[in-house]
Amino acid sequence: MRARILRAKNERQRSLNLIEGMRALGWQCLAQQDGRFYIAGAVCQPWNADVVFEPVAPDRFASYAVPDQVKIAWSIEAEPLGPALTRFVTETRAIGTGEAARRKFRRYWRFFGIGIVLIRKLLLARLRRIAEKTYRDTI
Repeated sequence: MRARILRAKNERQRSLNLIEGMRALGWQCLAQQDGRFYIAGAVCQPWNADVVFEPVAPDRFASYAVPDQVKIAWSIEAEPLGPALTRFVTETRAIGTGEAARRKFRRYWRFFGIGIVLIRKLLLARLRRIAEKTYRDTI
């Protein structure tokens, strides 16, 4: 939908593996602990039709300040609550590298934010089904 509205030229293919798919799009691993959490980041101009995610090294991400960009970091975390219960948590943070980028991002988010939130909810529901099936198949 977003691609149609903004007339994007590049249609991206789906990946079966979330992490590999995000890396292929240009996201950089900022920190991870296998089985517990994964944090990724990238910079981009999300208001453009063909968004290009540029990786930034973990030691440079916090101080990255190239003008007219948005730094985005997202995390996924598995928090064990018991032998058969895990809480799955995800968080996304975005900040413009200057006032112009912040203004552009606010306009972009006002228009596309609801769709992005809906996609996130659908993705999380799918991940839950996969995790529950994987667990059932192992017991």
